[in-house]
Amino acid sequence: MIASTPNALCFGDEFPATGAPCLIHVEGHGLTMTVLSDSDANKRRSESVPFSELTVSAGGLDHDQLVAAWRGPTGQRTLYLKNPDVIRAFRQAAPDHLTMPLERAAKQVRQVRRRRRMTWGIIGGSLLAAVLGLWFGSDALVELAVDRIPIEWERKLGESAYHDFLARQEVMKEGPAVAAVTEMTHRLTDQIPENPYTFAITVVKSDVINAFALPGGYVVVFTGLMKKAESPEEVAGVLAHELNHVLQRHGLERIVKQLGFVAIVSIVLGNQQGLGGVMKQLGVELMTLKFGRAQETEADLTGLELLYRAKIDPSGMITFFQRLAEKDEGRVEWLSTHPMSAARAERLKAELALLPRREAVPFSFKWETIREK
Repeated sequence: MIASTPNALCFGDEFPATGAPCLIHVEGHGLTMTVLSDSDANKRRSESVPFSELTVSAGGLDHDQLVAAWRGPTGQRTLYLKNPDVIRAFRQAAPDHLTMPLERAAKQVRQVRRRRRMTWGIIGGSLLAAVLGLWFGSDALVELAVDRIPIEWERKLGESAYHDFLARQEVMKEGPAVAAVTEMTHRLTDQIPENPYTFAITVVKSDVINAFALPGGYVVVFTGLMKKAESPEEVAGVLAHELNHVLQRHGLERIVKQLGFVAIVSIVLGNQQGLGGVMKQLGVELMTLKFGRAQETEADLTGLELLYRAKIDPSGMITFFQRLAEKDEGRVEWLSTHPMSAARAERLKAELALLPRREAVPFSFKWETIREK
């Protein structure tokens, strides 16, 4: 039984232009070629070619094949060998007169393979450089994508998460604490030129020492923060920080980044279909999105400037971070996504020192009364 797996391709006048698959056996005298293109195995033709009639060279599309040529009974034959085992057997059995041509062919193949490796190396390096460029430039892409998202979309996204959160909280709708936060908010927002947001600030009864902002202008202040703060300027400092998370669209940037590179490119190219639905699916996940270190620093610095313009003593923000720094003890800064409170306080002190002295205007309420109630 004749094996039916071809290991070479033969060209000749009687073969198709694409060549005929054939089976090559290397023997002591030369090659035996069996053409496998016939459907009937009994009609398959075999032809023996002595080494003395062969010429060899490198060829093929990439010049990485061994080409054997001879003059057959019906005309010129050209055989293309790519199978490593067949080529190895051919080199071992070939007589001396084929040694030099085989060496030249082998040298050509090595050169082709070297050029191919260099080409793929260049392509791979270029792709890697492109990927790294996109990776390190992703922040620029995110900002570009965010710029293409209307404020109205951002507002609806934040509003949905805002109401979902407040539905499970004890909201304070009136009283001294609400009045105090309202006064702080008005002082700050009045100093925001061309403000595209209508801020909604809510006081929630909780011992959590915190405040947070959602995309679209929604801010929550916990009473725990007001109890911890030793002055209204400290609360105003935190509030200015959160307002600037909104103004700088930090929350939206985090969401877009979470959506992934394909979504970012789609937004940049103007394809915003379905984006609103994807954003809504994030839902309460907005509450767990953490701002990056650069975003926290930006909110600190722009918050400090806002306090300064509103004639609220900016040192309140600094003293609050200084007291929070006690909780940071033993934590290595680069292990955190946020700058440590001590480092933030020092940075703010340095920035404040650069600003001209300005007389602060006190709030109308008594802070001791607010804290007591």
